Parts: sequence; C-alpha cells; structure tokens
Amino acid sequence: MTKREAQHSGQKSQTRKITKKAKLAIEGSFTEVLLHDVKRLLAIRSLTTPNIENQAEEDLEVSVYTPPERFTEIEVRISELSSTGDGLGLSENSDHVYVVPFTLPGDVVQAKVVNYFASDHYTLTDFVKVLQPSGQRDDTRVKCQYFSRCSGCQFQMLSYTDQLTHKKTIIESAYKNFSNLPSKLVPDTGSTIGSPLQYGYRTKLTPHFDGPPGRHGRGPRKDGTERQGFTEVPPIGFMLKGMRRTIDIEDCPIGTDAVRLGLARERARVTNEISTYKRGATILLRESTTRKPQMSAEVAQIPLLDEVAKTGHIDGNTNGIDETSQTDLSGKDLVPPNAKFGEISVTNTNRNDDKSCITDSNAIATEYVDSFVFHNTAGSFFQNNNSILPRFTAYIRDHIIPPSSSIEKPIRYLIDAYCGSGLFTVTLSSLFYASIGIDISPASIASAHQNAKANNIANATFMAADASALFAEVTYPPEETVVVIDPPRKGCDDNFLRQLLGFGPRRVVYVSCNVHTQARDVGILVEGKDGCRYSLASLRGFDFFPQTSHVEGVAILDRVNEIEKEVIIQGVPDEISGGKATESIVQ
Repeated sequence: MTKREAQHSGQKSQTRKITKKAKLAIEGSFTEVLLHDVKRLLAIRSLTTPNIENQAEEDLEVSVYTPPERFTEIEVRISELSSTGDGLGLSENSDHVYVVPFTLPGDVVQAKVVNYFASDHYTLTDFVKVLQPSGQRDDTRVKCQYFSRCSGCQFQMLSYTDQLTHKKTIIESAYKNFSNLPSKLVPDTGSTIGSPLQYGYRTKLTPHFDGPPGRHGRGPRKDGTERQGFTEVPPIGFMLKGMRRTIDIEDCPIGTDAVRLGLARERARVTNEISTYKRGATILLRESTTRKPQMSAEVAQIPLLDEVAKTGHIDGNTNGIDETSQTDLSGKDLVPPNAKFGEISVTNTNRNDDKSCITDSNAIATEYVDSFVFHNTAGSFFQNNNSILPRFTAYIRDHIIPPSSSIEKPIRYLIDAYCGSGLFTVTLSSLFYASIGIDISPASIASAHQNAKANNIANATFMAADASALFAEVTYPPEETVVVIDPPRKGCDDNFLRQLLGFGPRRVVYVSCNVHTQARDVGILVEGKDGCRYSLASLRGFDFFPQTSHVEGVAILDRVNEIEKEVIIQGVPDEISGGKATESIVQ
C-alpha cells in the first residue's frame, strides 16, 4: 500500500494535515490524466475543498472522505466519461469521485470498491453490472465475449459516432490541461477522422502468458532442487482490467483475420509445447501482405475461424499445409490447396493481397499504404491500423505545405524526425525537392533505406543520429523546410525541443499517439525560445484504435515571422512571451 492510499476498513471521519506535493513533470500517464478529470468534475459540482496544487506551501486542513470498505459493492450513477475511457460518478455528497470502467454517462451501475485515494478525492472500482442503462448504451453492439473484463477495449457498447465525438473532447481536454496555453491560442479541434474498419483492424497483437509458480530466478534453487515448470497450460491473452493478472483470450475481434488465425495457431502451439517453457513469454502476431495481380475471379476467402480456434489447424491437418481444398455449401474454395496455414486472400479491383501472420520478431513484415510498400522487421514499430493509413497520410500530405505567401520562399525540404522505417519520408517525398529521415535507431534507418528503394524514391536520404545532435548535419534552409515529428508516447524531450527551436523550420507537423504529451510539447513550441516561437494552426484527431479511448493527434504549427509585430492581448499569461503578452500580425 502506498502512502497516498488510506486504510480501507475501520476508518472514521477525520481531519488531517496535507502538505503540498512537488509538482511532477507532465508524462500524460493514466493517473495524471484521470486526476485532471476528477478535479474538473468536483469543481463543476462546487466542491469547496482547496486546490492543493495552487495553494501556498503552508499546510492545509482538508476534510477526509469516509469511503466504503474495500471490496464492498456500491451503486453509482455515472456523470461523465473521462479521457481515460472510464466513467466518473459522484458520491452522495458530491465530494468524492468513483471511477468505474466500461460505463457511460447516465448509466446506473453496481461497482466494487478497489482502491481509495484520499488526498486526490477519488476511488477506483471494478465494474460489476448495469442496473439502469443510459440512452447511449447498446450492449448488442458488443462483439467480444471478454469485453468488460479484458483491459483492451472500453467502448464496444457505444456507437461509433459517439466514440469519435468523445475522442475530440479528449484532445480538447489535453490542450486545456497540459499545454499551459490560453484558450485563444488553441484553435478549435476538428472532427475526429474515423477508421474505415471498427473491428478487424489491428495488424499486430502481443498476447502473453505468465510464468509458473516459483518462476523467479534462474537455475536450481539454493537447496539444489530444480525450479518447478508448468504443470498446466496458463492463461494466454491480455491483462484483466485493473489487475496484474492475465485473462485467457481465445479470440480478439479487433485483430485482422490473419492475426486472429495466428492467435489460434499460437495458442495451440504453446499448449502442445508448454512443458518446454520454464518462464512466461510474449507472443508476437504481426500481419504481413504479399501483393500480386488478380489472376481469376475466384479467390480464396477467410478460413473457418471457429474450426481453427477449436483445433489449432485447418481440417485436422497439423503440418501447416492444407492438403485438401475446403469448400462451403456454395462450392467456393475457403482455403486453396497448398495454402500456407493461416494465410488468407483479400481481393481488390486489380490485385490480390495474401495476408499471413508472422511470429518471428526478426522476420520481415510487408505492408501497403495505397501504392506504397513498406518492409519492416516484425518486432519493430509500424502503425497498427492499416485501414486508416491512406486517410491519415493523405491528410498530412494536404496540410504539410503552408499557404503560399508573397513574402515567404516556397517550401522545398522535408525533415522526418523520429522517422522509423520512413512512412512520412516515403509517402510525402514527391512534394519536396529533397527530404531526409532522421532516427536514433540504425535498424530503423536500414529499413527506411530499403523502403525508399522499394518505392523508387530518389530524393530521400536517411541518417541515424544521436538524440543530442539530430539537426547538427542538416543543411536545409529553415525558412524553406517542414519538419514532421512522430515521437513515442512519452513525447519529445527538452533536448529535442531546444534543437527544433534552434533550427526553426517554417512549419512543424506534430503527430502523436499521446495527445497529452503532445499538448505539453506544443505549449513549449508556442512559448518559444531565443527568438523562435510557433503559432498553433490546427488540431485534429484520427481514430487508429476504435473501441478504445486512444486517439492519434495531428497538430500543425507555423513559425511566427520576425517581420510580424507584437500587439498586446489582454489576459495572455506572461509565460507565453517572457513577461510581455503578445500575438503576431503581419505589418
């Protein structure tokens, strides 16, 4: 139990001393995001408890809420949906918040008390059941038997239109809570662009299983006895919501068909080989595509998933080859003779895409984005929803060049920072005279070189650069350059942002899988440093992960020109302009 947790039983109402805690760096973590939503809800309900973070250093007297005992079940009416995807409900006196997963505003639910955080005025609970559904809830939409237990999805009972609307509010809240910018410097967020597929979209899954009892350590025990191996097949799947425990998952409907077949195959393999394992393992399931011209009107369709899930193979065959063609009642081939196990075929107007599932992290996976082809090691990062990538890259393409201006030189150069295997460098290269992809990973740069060659890109180069000197060898003129950044969830570090401001490109396109750290970093770019700062031109979300609370953010920023003059704006914080509140307009 941590210091911030109160005792869960035998507690009486009391008053205690709370000392202001040091403010942590913004990391966009679950707890950090949740706390902002909890405080907002309590503020709306006119909570009189002082805001600890904004008080002076002296101790504050705070009345401590008396919680129900741990693991007791309570009735909660959900007031709103958090950016974490959890429902938030108020206590009877509106002085405490219950966090209930798998719920929607208007739901009345039964929940089990799990953890109580006194100083932050909220309690984490487990969802038990719906007592009275809200108008938004439709449980017939749920397509997964593990929903409300597995930690993967939050919104299967919510219409897709409402999911997209909520994801827009997640971006708005992120910039309100983490950018440190006044609202007048943040443009309206555009409507979230949805995924063409809401199920069957994930091209990568990584289920796992835990090790046997007494698995810690290697080799024999101190007493000379061998460590116990597996005596039975453990659960193979994903984490149980709110607990460090794996739930057995036989099928995941947000995975592509090839990945789902791979899951069935790997579950069967682990079951057969479990005696050879001494510890737990993570299983890689990565879709790979082989594209070829369409040869005939009759094409292979998806093998029977139920059969594969039951047997681990097709029609009783365990050698990975289907020796006899399977047919359905219409006489069409379901699995072609000599097909690779788990391989399916998807037909478009003039081509067939053969989909297979790779489990070797060092093998090469191939993906297509429109007519572009990308080869990556299967264990490396690549966007996991291929269906939305054409829309996504088209949006970046349409917005990466700033509007033409008689006082600005045309944009001719692209820098793709955090370039990975070259998604943006390759798909955007035709817009520029020259482009360069930069990444700290030599393996990613090797893949990027290969992908540029595979797509006949002649004006792109790539280099592996240390994080402390990403722009050191770039010779492009900043006023003619656009920089695309797509960092990991933790966002950009201070060193990178200083380098970016020191280089000062004309436009920055910031793509992020964590809009909370994106908002933090954008606030730093708008504040600026050493004469370079940016204005935020647009914000928009892309739904790479339907049924979940995750949203990809795209922020477009333009450098504020030196020939622009400063005018006073009432109410803009001093930190935006170093003590002088300003905005810029062209003379």
